[in-house]
Amino acid sequence: MFLRNCWYVAGWTRDVQGDAVVARKIIGDRVVLYRQPSGRLVALQDRCPHRHAPLSLGRIEGDTLRCMYHGLRFGADGRCVEVPGQDTIPAKACVRSYPVREAGCWIWVWMGDPEQADAALIPPGLVGHDDPAWVLGGESLSYQANYELINDNLLDLSHISFVHRNTLARQSLQWGETRPDTRELPRGVRVERWLRDDTAPAHCAPPPGERFDRWTWYDYLAPGVFLLQSEYHAPGTAQAAGLRRPDGPRPRYVNLTQQAVTPVDERHTIYYFTAGHRPEDGYAGRTSLQVAAVVKAFEEDRTVIEAQQKVIDELPPVPMVPTGADGAVTRFRRVMQRLMAEEAAS
Repeated sequence: MFLRNCWYVAGWTRDVQGDAVVARKIIGDRVVLYRQPSGRLVALQDRCPHRHAPLSLGRIEGDTLRCMYHGLRFGADGRCVEVPGQDTIPAKACVRSYPVREAGCWIWVWMGDPEQADAALIPPGLVGHDDPAWVLGGESLSYQANYELINDNLLDLSHISFVHRNTLARQSLQWGETRPDTRELPRGVRVERWLRDDTAPAHCAPPPGERFDRWTWYDYLAPGVFLLQSEYHAPGTAQAAGLRRPDGPRPRYVNLTQQAVTPVDERHTIYYFTAGHRPEDGYAGRTSLQVAAVVKAFEEDRTVIEAQQKVIDELPPVPMVPTGADGAVTRFRRVMQRLMAEEAAS
């Protein structure tokens, strides 16, 4: 099942430029994206109503998109404006038009009722590649797995100590042994935790042997948007802050990641992610190193999650047994179930 009345990431803003006509599949719907000469984005159903050829094989002409099978031409509202060789345009010669926006690094498409499309539901405060406060890189991965398994993975970071023992965890068991503070938001959850006497990632280039108290917080928002910051503070900061959000001296390093889980269908998911840092924390080549470290870790995740999906598909279904680390997973699934129930009722 999918939540439809929400914004899904359809790709990077750079993916749809100039005369590019781009095909996407989101929660089972085929969507075509293009830009009008003004730069305005358009998202249409990727199926010509005439002989069902994909419009993503078409050509941009002014503000419209022409199907390059038999030449029908469609406006941004999905209505056919030309049928070659005849003056009459059939009333049913139209395709669905999807609300579409740009925010941060990404293109967002509203997959549900267009009358309910609310730009305020795109997560606020997204960072784009042109934001002077951050230096960002980004990639995407394809998973042969249901999107909920990826959501679960990101919501329960205790797996870092085990799946990423030699990468993100850097031989530390703190992720697995500590429990974060979790609270429910209207359309997601917020998770906060301290790791004490931790090490910074190699791409931060800390002095050899230097230790830190690490404050990490993230919002996980419907339908699967993960916004995380990590701050590295002097040892003792966690205790001085009462294991709450720090409000004292500026952290030595700050890392940022933004991630979006976009279901293609029930068994295929695209995972978009950024990794970045403050300009004052940078040096030549750091962003590439940071992104490479993140990609390596997420490939570790993909190996486990795709194997998990095979087990789920091949064995008789039985309930999963929760542990104390599943607080955020349970809360977020409850939020999604509520939003789907509200959508069904309306």
